[in-house]
Amino acid sequence: METSIIKSQAYGKDRVRVVRVVRHADGWQEIADYWVCCLLSGAQFESSYTKGDNKLVVATDSQKNTVYYLAKTLPAEKVMVPEVFATEVASFMVKKYAHVTSCQVKVTTKPWERMKFENKAHAHSFYREGKETRWTEAVVTKTNPPSAVGLTTVINSGFYDLEVLKTTNSSFVDFWRDELATLPDMPDRMLSTKVLCQWKYLPQTLESLQAVDFNSVYAGAKRNTLDAFANDPRAWVHASVQTTLYIMADRILNDFADVDDVYYALPNIHYFPFDLSKFGLKNLQSDAEVYMPIADPSGFITATISRPSKGKF
Repeated sequence: METSIIKSQAYGKDRVRVVRVVRHADGWQEIADYWVCCLLSGAQFESSYTKGDNKLVVATDSQKNTVYYLAKTLPAEKVMVPEVFATEVASFMVKKYAHVTSCQVKVTTKPWERMKFENKAHAHSFYREGKETRWTEAVVTKTNPPSAVGLTTVINSGFYDLEVLKTTNSSFVDFWRDELATLPDMPDRMLSTKVLCQWKYLPQTLESLQAVDFNSVYAGAKRNTLDAFANDPRAWVHASVQTTLYIMADRILNDFADVDDVYYALPNIHYFPFDLSKFGLKNLQSDAEVYMPIADPSGFITATISRPSKGKF
């Protein structure tokens, strides 16, 4: 007799590497390069944990095969966009297997950039260097298990490892002072961070979600992140990382009605002016030109920003 209960469970295949090439008649080719994680859950899988009963277990190898099968058989437009491919894999699983209640599919990609020569894009050659990582996660769940009719779909997307730096127009001043505060006011400093940005799409039907222009949202989120970091004058006046984060997220929410909320994590990668006064050289405050990067410890600023109607912020 079992003495413990299963609070939650899911299983599947992780790091399924799949590449899809689309070959057009005119010689133009496209490429999608994914890492896929597929996890299944359902109450009827509990016996595989508690009783060693595998009769209903869809092998993780079968899940891997499904990813490749769908990458080949789906129309190209449903494979080349990570959000759409993730929802296709997840919905296929919950529809095919009556005992699967929910399927969670995460797709991660480090996009290839098309080579250009004399400002002309090459038809079939790509490169990848110093690029941020894009990801999406789709969860498709049956509303009335074990029926496959009626599905709820939740999609989260984002990117990470977008490393940015600016040499001015950032400050940190007028912060709390007490006996433990030793950091001086920094009216102008170098600012660098490795951006993690993720956003949640408004809950919709599977069909309406797949109609969203996910690539435009991704490009827009990245564009707003970079533009707010470098160019938004509000971040210059109140130049803390917190203010910059809020401006980035606020711009994404204003630009994309399908986005419900935006989360950022911004580790502050510190570059401190090196004190050269012992050598008779000025290199602090307005004289700073030589900096020493400090890996650890680092500041870490996070927030989730949502629309006022949600009452979350």
